[in-house]
Amino acid sequence: MPKMKTKSSAKKRFKVLGGGGIKRSQAFKRHILTKKTTKNKRQLRGTVMVHASDVASIKTMMPYA
Repeated sequence: MPKMKTKSSAKKRFKVLGGGGIKRSQAFKRHILTKKTTKNKRQLRGTVMVHASDVASIKTMMPYA
């Protein structure tokens, strides 16, 4: 049997933690930053956990994670 492939897009965007949770980076921080407030940009820093309703679809994209 051939091996299952990991989706390259998911591999680049998500990290699976030891407890089974998945973390992701925040969106809306790449461009057109001049019209966004400093508070808004500061709150978009760092990573957040993936919502529970999306975890199943991400785990199918990353079968070995």
